Amino acid sequence: RVDPATAARLAPTDAQRIQRALEVHAVAGRPLSALQGAREASGELGASCLIELAPRERGTLHVAIAHRFAAMLAVGLVDEVRGLRARYALDAAMPSMRSVGYRQAWEHLEGRFDARTLRERGIAATRQLAKRQLTWMRAMDIESIDCFAADVQHIAARHVAAVLDAAR
Repeated sequence: RVDPATAARLAPTDAQRIQRALEVHAVAGRPLSALQGAREASGELGASCLIELAPRERGTLHVAIAHRFAAMLAVGLVDEVRGLRARYALDAAMPSMRSVGYRQAWEHLEGRFDARTLRERGIAATRQLAKRQLTWMRAMDIESIDCFAADVQHIAARHVAAVLDAAR
């Protein structure tokens, strides 16, 4: 009723986007579709380039993911989720609690599995997310730079400089 254009565009099962559209209407007093339609094109942005920072070797990525998730656990991921649950009216279906790491910590706190399984499932979920991201990026015309290269910043800066020079 408050935004038929957005309602027609969204799947009836897309609870996250429907909720966002309702929040925008409640805060702005106008439908999301009206706000989106009110945008003005500002013309050309100028030279631009897409750069993907991705690993050359999948094995290197897997090791980095395992180290990162172990570090998240070491600095208190489970305690963070425990504190959020105690402080706010959260449930496992909320988008914030469905994110990688939080979802597994939530399930661990629910007693569904032990700390070792939490670590294994968190690493597996992070790997799956990384695979989806890499697959998504593969479909783009994009400069790929090895994120684990020692001079990754310099490689990216040289690429950007070359694009800007070519645009002049």
